[in-house]
Amino acid sequence: MKKLLPVLILVVSVLGLNEKAAAQTTKIGYINTEDLMSAMPEALQANADLQDYQTSLQQQGNEYIQELNEKDSQFVKDSAKLSPAAKELRRNDLVQLYQKVQNWNQTMQQMIQQKQQDLLSPIRAKALDAIKAVAKESGYGYVLDASSLIVCPPGDDVLPLVKKKLGLKDTPPVTPAKPTITQ
Repeated sequence: MKKLLPVLILVVSVLGLNEKAAAQTTKIGYINTEDLMSAMPEALQANADLQDYQTSLQQQGNEYIQELNEKDSQFVKDSAKLSPAAKELRRNDLVQLYQKVQNWNQTMQQMIQQKQQDLLSPIRAKALDAIKAVAKESGYGYVLDASSLIVCPPGDDVLPLVKKKLGLKDTPPVTPAKPTITQ
């Protein structure tokens, strides 16, 4: 029993050192995926397409408002000449059109969100594929999104490596201009 105890201690210590050594060899990197995606030309095109889509939806909403205003003015002008049944029909049409205008902003926001998701999904997938490829090539066991990190060492930022993999130029960060004080 006395001979077994030193052997057991030796085995436990060797296993503990191996686990510690294995933990030290796992590289951890981070990347700001928003910065990566905003540097991709596909994202610039997607944002332009989304802006055009939003403009066309706003134009459609303006047309609904214009139609409501025209029909309301016509109703006020013609109401003295209309029969009670005709007034009721036109009033119901106006109420339906008013509800359509009221619901348009919510509908428009949902449509914009869906379009944004449709446009950005392939770009996000391409970025994630590049991140995974760089992580594998560079030996990173984990790559975290920098937006969720509070403190991170600058040496493990994989953004430049991923930009290089995607063929994107590494642009320096924009520094805000110092305010000038005039008296």
